[in-house]
Amino acid sequence: MYPEVVESAVVIAATASCSAQNIAFDAVGRNAIISDPNWENGEYLEKGKTPSKGLSIARMIGHITYLSSKSMDMKFGRKLINGKTYDVDNIEFEVESYLGYQGEKFVNRFDANSYLYITKAMDYFDLTEKYGNGDLKEVFRKTNSKFLFISFSTDWLFPPSESLEMVSAALAAGRDVSYINIESINGHDSFLIDTEIESKAIRAFLEATLQEKQNKKEKVYEKG
Repeated sequence: MYPEVVESAVVIAATASCSAQNIAFDAVGRNAIISDPNWENGEYLEKGKTPSKGLSIARMIGHITYLSSKSMDMKFGRKLINGKTYDVDNIEFEVESYLGYQGEKFVNRFDANSYLYITKAMDYFDLTEKYGNGDLKEVFRKTNSKFLFISFSTDWLFPPSESLEMVSAALAAGRDVSYINIESINGHDSFLIDTEIESKAIRAFLEATLQEKQNKKEKVYEKG
């Protein structure tokens, strides 16, 4: 939004616009909320209600996209809580229990209408359309920022291919670009979990950026 005032930017596990798949997951989550009888067309607080069930399901859906197939297999596999009951309304698998816990916890700290509008805003966001007239390179031509892009190998919410798309566009626009794809089994949540390599990359980038800025200042002083 203010390309002229940003000298350096670190872009972590991100995308220029949400994919159709991401929009689909968000849409299912929103439908879970508005289908809850307690949603009351968004006026639930005035009526002393909360669409807790719908919001919980929305969170469960969203949380799946933050993980990876491998991490879920390693953590839960097909483990059962207390054996098979053959009862469709019982929680039997450990992964079911985990998602249920995540959903219930989320309800206590997040508002349903906020979830609707935040996910809708994410779906509408399109860096290329808004700032590049359909050309991602044009977006990066509008700034002189240095960029560090970080992606994670098993992130299927914002996969490495989408980071590489931005990297390619920034390079084509003549920007100074660094990129690292970190191997991890933790899906999109890798940026919150696998922080050691991530932190080192960010530190090195910021230190190099600061050093370059100091060198430029010294040259100015010498000329003066």
